[in-house]
Amino acid sequence: MLEIRWHSRAGQGAVTGAKGLADVVSGTGKQVQAFAFYGSAKRGAAMTAYNRIDDEAIINHEKFMSPDYVLVIDPGLTFITDICEFEKKDTKYIITTHLSKEELLAKKPELKDKQVFIVDCIKISQEEIGSPIPNAPMLGAFIKVSGLLDLDFFLQSFKKVLGKKLPQAVIDKNMVAITRAYNEVK
Repeated sequence: MLEIRWHSRAGQGAVTGAKGLADVVSGTGKQVQAFAFYGSAKRGAAMTAYNRIDDEAIINHEKFMSPDYVLVIDPGLTFITDICEFEKKDTKYIITTHLSKEELLAKKPELKDKQVFIVDCIKISQEEIGSPIPNAPMLGAFIKVSGLLDLDFFLQSFKKVLGKKLPQAVIDKNMVAITRAYNEVK
């Protein structure tokens, strides 16, 4: 089973990102879960979202997990939340930050011996979508790092998911942001 934990602040789109990922992956025949845990329901409060993906029925509905991937879409949470909680020895971290990888590791030495990937999802979101909602770029970075799905397949499937609630111009901007993060993640 593949387990993914998102670290975010309420209002940054982690729940929407987790649900969008689940919608796309479920179209491949896999079993999926997407859910969230809110400490406080206020915009800006730290929160986590989760995905589980498996070929078999998923009967575990607990929030506890040992994630294969940790997606941090709010850079500040890297330093004030235990993003390494319940990690596996091969957990991969994708962190949005304006820092270089070396600068990030110097400020967060606990990550030095881990598989860490960086991308500035907030900058990409602001430049391509026009708002600091970094969930779509994080999905692009995740698709690249995980190799779970082909980028073109993901984009086509995700367009359908977004088409249920967003105008075409916004969908197009999201596709650019996803592709850019896919190409920029290091």
